[in-house]
Amino acid sequence: MKKIIAASFFVLSSLLVFGQARKYSNEFLAIGVGARSLGLSNSVVATTNDVTSGYWNPAGLTQIKSNMQISAMHAEYFAGIANYDYGGLAYNIDSSSAFAINAIRFGVDDIANTTQLIDNEGNVNYDNIFSFSAADYGILLSYARKLKVEGLSVGASAKIVHRKVGDLAKSWGFGIDAGAQYTYKGWNFGLMARDITTTFNAWSFDLDENTIEVFTLTGNEIPDNSVELTLPKIILGAGRTFKIKESFTLMTEVNFDLTTDGKRNVVIKGDPISIDPHLGLELGFKNLVFLRGGVGNIQTEKSTLTGRDITTFQPNIGLGLKIRNFYLDYAFTDIGDRSVGLYSHIFSLKLDIYKKG
Repeated sequence: MKKIIAASFFVLSSLLVFGQARKYSNEFLAIGVGARSLGLSNSVVATTNDVTSGYWNPAGLTQIKSNMQISAMHAEYFAGIANYDYGGLAYNIDSSSAFAINAIRFGVDDIANTTQLIDNEGNVNYDNIFSFSAADYGILLSYARKLKVEGLSVGASAKIVHRKVGDLAKSWGFGIDAGAQYTYKGWNFGLMARDITTTFNAWSFDLDENTIEVFTLTGNEIPDNSVELTLPKIILGAGRTFKIKESFTLMTEVNFDLTTDGKRNVVIKGDPISIDPHLGLELGFKNLVFLRGGVGNIQTEKSTLTGRDITTFQPNIGLGLKIRNFYLDYAFTDIGDRSVGLYSHIFSLKLDIYKKG
């Protein structure tokens, strides 16, 4: 039953495409990668400095100290129904430039397709039940370079998007992200422009006559080949790391997400631009152990008790451990539906690799 519910979520979000810009398009690419960043409520565009920068802000790739860095993450959502997997590799080309590839998959597997359970004569035939997967894939190819202006780095990511719902529907898409980071007197500033070219997904559908008949009898819309558009989003960030005595540091960063797809339920609501702020804090001990927290997803909702408007927010927490060239990060985060408390445990690994000699 759970997988049927999950399948409905994927099919409805993937098949009902109208060849226009949608407010929530390619949302799997908005979840985030790396437990450290998730523990900070995604407030990292100004200070990101590792392989995950290919996702958060490609300019941060120039801050990697090792010759090569690899990372991986696995998470489960909806009580283990949906799997979210990430892997990344970054390579320092020289002292001024770096390259990275990051890959993401978000999917539900082994979904039972019962559209052919009852044949044309009204007989129930369980042999007609088969399973399929509904999955979204994203690959980001990133390049970053330090400019001649001291403290300034820029970068860009070309992303390829593939979404598939069994044999029923699939799409291919392409887009570009660009970012910059600037360090000035201990302060870090970041700018990330997602989907600056307006990312598109070209959908195609392959529905046989039986499936079309089932769609018609059940009142579902029969989808047509079309193009789904993802409008640009700008993220601005500022952060700084403070030294506390000899052993402790405190990193703070605030980000502002500027969406361009119409009014959203965020702190500053506008049409077409809305602004969503979020904040992250990281307390470090001797660059070995890290305690993290963040606040985001600030919204106005109706109280079920009084009917009045109340302000809600999403807290996140996380831990980090660094052992020589190895990093282990953990985050405890809500996927956004606080009404049922769907919190997830997120773990990610990272490894620095240095050339010998």
